[in-house]
Amino acid sequence: MTSSPRTPQQRRKDTLFRLEHEDDAWVSTADADTGTPYLVPLSFLWEGDTLLISTPAGTVTGRNLRANGRIRLGIGPTRDLIMIEGTAQALAASEIPAELGDAFAAKAGFDPRVTSAEYVYFRIRPQRLQAWRQADEIAGRDLVRDGQWIVD
Repeated sequence: MTSSPRTPQQRRKDTLFRLEHEDDAWVSTADADTGTPYLVPLSFLWEGDTLLISTPAGTVTGRNLRANGRIRLGIGPTRDLIMIEGTAQALAASEIPAELGDAFAAKAGFDPRVTSAEYVYFRIRPQRLQAWRQADEIAGRDLVRDGQWIVD
């Protein structure tokens, strides 16, 4: 890609579009005791200022997030990337309003509420969000810092 760098405002617009339309993210967590990293692809739903993911309660990802609540997500290809560092709040399936559960199921292509395994949802609050395409967009790639948009 050889286009010129996007303005910060265009990056924000593009990022919000992709958060609304992308289906999956690479989700990275770490063991609270050993720091051992764990990476898995998961579907997500953008709720306007948070992301919602779901995973079986007993998975490494589920255990790591319940233990320390820290998460990192990568969305998109390496030449058009969104990186999110955030905090995750665990929610039981019974805590998910029907409308939100239905929206997640439609976006993800499956409904964790009706599987035989016990699933848990996690609401992710971005603390840092970066977006860039190539080296010419690395400067200014931060769009969210300390949980706040820094680009209008």
